[in-house]
Amino acid sequence: MKIFKFGGASVKDAEGIKNVVHVLNTVGFQDTLLVVSAMGKTTNAFEVVVKNYFNNKKELQSSIQEIKKYHNSILLDLFDNENHSVFKQVSKLFTELTVFFDHNKSPDYDFVYDQVVSYGELLSTTIVSAYMEAVGLKNTWLDVRDLIKTDNYYRNAKVDWDLTQERISKKINRKTLNITQGFLGSDANNFTTTLGREGSDYTSAILAYCLNAESVTIWKDVPGVLNADPRYFENAQLVHQLSYREAIELAFYGASVIHPKTLQPLQRKEIPLYVKSFVNPGQPGTRVGKGIKIKPQIPCYIVKKNLVLVSLSSLDFSYIVEDNISDIFKLLHLYKMKVDVIQNSAISFSVCFDNNYNHLEKLLQHLMAKFKVTCYENVSLYTIRHYTEEAIQQIEKDKTVLLKQLTQETVQVVTK
Repeated sequence: MKIFKFGGASVKDAEGIKNVVHVLNTVGFQDTLLVVSAMGKTTNAFEVVVKNYFNNKKELQSSIQEIKKYHNSILLDLFDNENHSVFKQVSKLFTELTVFFDHNKSPDYDFVYDQVVSYGELLSTTIVSAYMEAVGLKNTWLDVRDLIKTDNYYRNAKVDWDLTQERISKKINRKTLNITQGFLGSDANNFTTTLGREGSDYTSAILAYCLNAESVTIWKDVPGVLNADPRYFENAQLVHQLSYREAIELAFYGASVIHPKTLQPLQRKEIPLYVKSFVNPGQPGTRVGKGIKIKPQIPCYIVKKNLVLVSLSSLDFSYIVEDNISDIFKLLHLYKMKVDVIQNSAISFSVCFDNNYNHLEKLLQHLMAKFKVTCYENVSLYTIRHYTEEAIQQIEKDKTVLLKQLTQETVQVVTK
């Protein structure tokens, strides 16, 4: 069985959805499972809905209506007959969302986030499945929440692999074209959970692992894995092939083409991963597999923006040793900070992290009780794999370097 993942950019409008059908007809879709993300920037739009629910109730309905209008316009572009059942299916999903808001008693932001944002994937797969049926591609719509079971760590849930394997083995007919949602799962109480932002790639890997799939293909708006994000770097080049290990390194440092957790389950069963262009589906793209050397071997650039750099030093010039470092990491874990790079000396410790959960002020207050604290917000972290001196100079040009760390293969530079 093959797993195809289509991200938000590939289904952002009616033409995109028609192109998904074109891709399937071009490369074949026998014994295939499609994993589809929310359309375009729908996840961002639902995040606004969640914020309005907590902080700006008077804007709640208008923010929902914007999303409804967007999806309805796509429906009208795809279906001539407004009596088609998909219009009622989409309307029912929005009704369910309204019922949730009317009855929810939980003050937990992360819980509400997962229940609400998940509608992006439910809407997209409902529409794509109906359109494929309309043009003759018979398919089975699956609710991934019935398949992938997780704990209740909302917004970054951990997979219960045994239960997920059991569900997937029982519920998926391998001999048909299936379509399901990326990013989602459900906990023991059947509340919706999400696997972290950009988690649809990870969904594909979970399904591939449990189905012993032949391959996973991620369809993107780029030719494959590039050595740099073209939004930030000129003259980005295609990497034709690379090993799981190299891809995991790139993903760990923040390369946006492949989700960090995606590669581990694929590596365990040596399932090849392809990253291809949905614009030119006939092109080979990038292959990720076991023991493949990176080709061509060129510097690979990764940038993460809007991070926080915190530098700590002891108040009494005592050493920062194991006990202090352990306390620091406990606090980082407590406030859900994702650490990107650390650096320490005898009396100082610096850490650069993502403040995804907006707990920075609480963390700083806690740290200030024990350390002298310097905080830099909105910093950028540049990582270069297979660096050259020229590549480092290019990154540092016209920037203030706050932290720099080199190993044999990798350099990381935090700049302001």
